[in-house]
Amino acid sequence: MAHVILRHRDIPNINQIDVYKKNGGFEAWKNAVKKMKPEDVTNVVKNSGLRGRGGAGFPTGMKWQFMDNKSWPHYVVANADESEPGTFKDREIMENNPFQFLEGVALASYAVGANAAYVYLRGEFWQVAKFLDEKIAEMEKEGVLGDKLFGTDYSLRIYTHLGAGAYICGEETALLESIEGKRGQPRVRPPFPPSFGLYGKPTVVNNVETLTNVPLILANGADWYKSMGTADSAGVKIFSLSGRVKKPGNYELPFGKTFRDLIYGEGGGIIDDRPIKAIMPAGASSSFIVADEKALDTQLEYAAVRTLGADLGSASVIVIDDTVSIEWVISKTIHFFKHESCGKCTPCREGNHWMLSVVNRIEHGHKPEDVDLLMNVAKQMQGKCLCALGEFATMAVVTGIERFPQDFKA
Repeated sequence: MAHVILRHRDIPNINQIDVYKKNGGFEAWKNAVKKMKPEDVTNVVKNSGLRGRGGAGFPTGMKWQFMDNKSWPHYVVANADESEPGTFKDREIMENNPFQFLEGVALASYAVGANAAYVYLRGEFWQVAKFLDEKIAEMEKEGVLGDKLFGTDYSLRIYTHLGAGAYICGEETALLESIEGKRGQPRVRPPFPPSFGLYGKPTVVNNVETLTNVPLILANGADWYKSMGTADSAGVKIFSLSGRVKKPGNYELPFGKTFRDLIYGEGGGIIDDRPIKAIMPAGASSSFIVADEKALDTQLEYAAVRTLGADLGSASVIVIDDTVSIEWVISKTIHFFKHESCGKCTPCREGNHWMLSVVNRIEHGHKPEDVDLLMNVAKQMQGKCLCALGEFATMAVVTGIERFPQDFKA
């Protein structure tokens, strides 16, 4: 099957504007601006079943419809922070298929009536930002970005903005604060970005992968996109596969494939053919799945993965074999979240501090009551944090202790 998002694997040099145009590039964009109303673009995306690919899985077209049309101007922000450990798909898209991504940004902007859009990248992606700036300049030179596009009154500019590498700025309101030049910390919600976003104006924030789907949906129609995937999860998804697999990497698959298809079919199986032990389907912020036969034969889609007591999230699938201790893994996740907590809310700030303190005790002199204390602290944090970071920090801890108790015995 030809790729929808990772088209550079099928079409050499598609990151060059002439090659992209020869392969249908900007046709959907031109057609939308010249022949479609903004709400028609939104309806096509809504009817396609496209859901956010950054982790939440919220219906994209519905998010666009939430924009407050009584307050102007409107903005679109592409979330290219990509800070989840185990996720490395968006960088591949931006470096190798940049024009399809930028065309998606443009289509989203037209759909919500925005004349300015921002691509927010983590600080470590400064080379990618420079590359995108060059591609944006090429689009302006070609007349597909700028003022009075295609002979209409619609104008659009796209800008890149670099953060400083903070995980918390992957959270959409912290990201908006960062663009505004403030400390990257989450806002209290409501209000939500579609009513009060960048500079206090209505804003849509979408993930890079989400936006990269949009041009081909507009070009081929909603039914074409829904013909791939499942009734719950339409289309294709990039799975960032890592951990104890023979062939880690990004794999674009239609929703509905199984963990077995991904790990053993695409990933070549486990290193040294060891027994598989656990799966973290959404990176470091994920719950552990016990990798039994039922789990391996579970479909890769949002609803099905929830039946295993986990979320698919951004589909950064980390595979763990029998040589790895779950206690060691949660020690790493706790260290990460303690370092990345912004400190704004007490449950996350203090909870991560004490989880780190207790897990260090467990590592350097195991006492059974310390495991109980670690679980208690994690559960006390749940449902009490300002944003998802605090919640994410507890996922591996709680499910690791509950589902792999043998790894926490002295």
